[in-house]
Amino acid sequence: MNTIYRQAERFAEITQKAIVSGNIHRAKKCLAIAEDLLRTGRNETKNVISTVYVFSVSSFMELRKCSISNLFPSALKAEYVKHINAVGV
Repeated sequence: MNTIYRQAERFAEITQKAIVSGNIHRAKKCLAIAEDLLRTGRNETKNVISTVYVFSVSSFMELRKCSISNLFPSALKAEYVKHINAVGV
């Protein structure tokens, strides 16, 4: 069963692997796609990008002390900031 949640998790994993391997071009491309989905997707898609993708990627970045939030496009960065503030990091 390949739900939208699993797809978002897999997409987050791809983004994380790009970050770890130093493939910033690919990471930026993934973030741009997520940004587009967040801006133009259906409500369910927007919710999944926010709750699954952004949460997963931002948590990963915090755990690894990555400082690449400047790579986040504006709408994703706003969601990222919401997650950071919500967990009190």
